[in-house]
Amino acid sequence: MVTKHIITFFMILGVIMNFHFQMHAQNAADTTEVGIIEHLGSNIPMDLAFTTEASLKVQLKEIIQKPTILALIYFDCPGVCPQILSSVSDVIENIQMELGKDYQVVTVSFNPQDTPERARDKKNQFMHTKSKLHLKDWLFLTGDSSNILKLTNSVGFKFKQAGNDFIHPACILILSPEGKITRYLYGTSFLPFDVKMALIEAQKGLARPTINRVLDFCYSYDPAGRRYSLEITKVSGIIILFFALVFLGGLLIRSRVNKNRNNLPRI
Repeated sequence: MVTKHIITFFMILGVIMNFHFQMHAQNAADTTEVGIIEHLGSNIPMDLAFTTEASLKVQLKEIIQKPTILALIYFDCPGVCPQILSSVSDVIENIQMELGKDYQVVTVSFNPQDTPERARDKKNQFMHTKSKLHLKDWLFLTGDSSNILKLTNSVGFKFKQAGNDFIHPACILILSPEGKITRYLYGTSFLPFDVKMALIEAQKGLARPTINRVLDFCYSYDPAGRRYSLEITKVSGIIILFFALVFLGGLLIRSRVNKNRNNLPRI
């Protein structure tokens, strides 16, 4: 009896959650101005051209030849971009993999006004002792608006200009040597172990969803207040799950009570 209830519960829950997330995904694709629409398993356009911090013109296919950490930022960002770059630097210092041999890092500015000179200054700011031994393996790229938008659209990175600043999500991406998007890692702080596992999977071309999407899933950026605010439509999915679990608990308790009642000696 309990097993039957559990199967029924998960069937109902699956239908409800699938409908909810399909509707949310469709709405996100239609209306999202700032955020991430994941394109796991898709390939970025490798023929896009950018300029390195050394003022060299390169195509992505010329530089992405290993598992790659891709960071999309802009150089004058007053908020999360410096935190992302600092965390990437810390990962390079502490990860049990060798930069340049096992993986590489590519930072791309999505501000078309950024220059190779600004890229060079930013690179020198965030390359620590260990990473400076591999200057060529952490590239800082700039480009024109057309190539920038082609790249950001291919990975589902949605940003919006607000005056001299940009409103944008906080995450890094992991790419396979062929340019396949295999992982999104959200936030401004990244654990070396998580990055290592993602890079190992990228080497094999395995695209894996990221479980830890709390910030992106529950909050959206409020451009007026420059802060993350709770989004009721997204949290509704969590509420549905909560009540579904309560429903399951009720079924289990009722089944146990009925079983105990049937086992009572009859007078």
